[in-house]
Amino acid sequence: MPAYGPVETPVETTTRLRPIRERRRGRGLAAGACVVLGLGLIGGALAGVWLAASGAGSPAEPAGYAVAKELWHNAPVDTLFPRTLTAPQAGPGPSARTWTRVVVAPDAPCGPSSVAPRLLAAVHPLGCERVLRATYTDATASSVLTVGLVFTRAEATAQRALGGRGLAARLGQDVPPALSGAGTVAAGFGPAQRAAWWATAPTDLPVVVTAVSGFADGRAAGRAVPADQAMKKGRTDAVAQSGLGHEALGIAERLEKQLRTTALAAAKEEEER
Repeated sequence: MPAYGPVETPVETTTRLRPIRERRRGRGLAAGACVVLGLGLIGGALAGVWLAASGAGSPAEPAGYAVAKELWHNAPVDTLFPRTLTAPQAGPGPSARTWTRVVVAPDAPCGPSSVAPRLLAAVHPLGCERVLRATYTDATASSVLTVGLVFTRAEATAQRALGGRGLAARLGQDVPPALSGAGTVAAGFGPAQRAAWWATAPTDLPVVVTAVSGFADGRAAGRAVPADQAMKKGRTDAVAQSGLGHEALGIAERLEKQLRTTALAAAKEEEER
């Protein structure tokens, strides 16, 4: 039976002191107010400046959005990447899926070794902060999956422009990198073993969630396909029959849900302080 013993990164290595960034928006508002007051345009003009500065007419920033930007170093690794993940009805059909974490990588800068090229080009203008990755295996140890959380400094409007669940279609064949782990079932998981993948940019979190799946026995899979294609009805190839598309989509959705729950809890805690 394959060994599950992970070579994992301790929680402390994914923890950073909270960065203190320059708060330019407040200075901009103050400067704008001074100009208006200096010209004597008090009242309606001043209100107009405030509305323009706050993006009047734009959707409000989602709850927990600002807090989520710091979770890559504020939240424990076991919170961001639980040791075990379960997704009821992840498919095919009503089948439930359970995954066990076998590898965790140290947090990394946004680069080609941790982010696929086209995705890197899409998030770079938004301020790509950091990338966290881990690899899981399914309950039968027959498949392996590398998941990634690409944290950005994007404002909410820019995050929405990434395309949400339509991001994968925009990326074409931009397959996420695989993360192997010596001494684990993911020891042979590399570029050639990638079979199905997914990427999504939740509109309420400053992050892109990626996932790529493959067979644990190290077999080459040919060209990796997006999860929705691998899940199409009527497909009879090994990737489709093994449910690797369901694996990639299911674990990406589960981690997105996990991150959202963590962000909302952290935001609530800050409010109560």
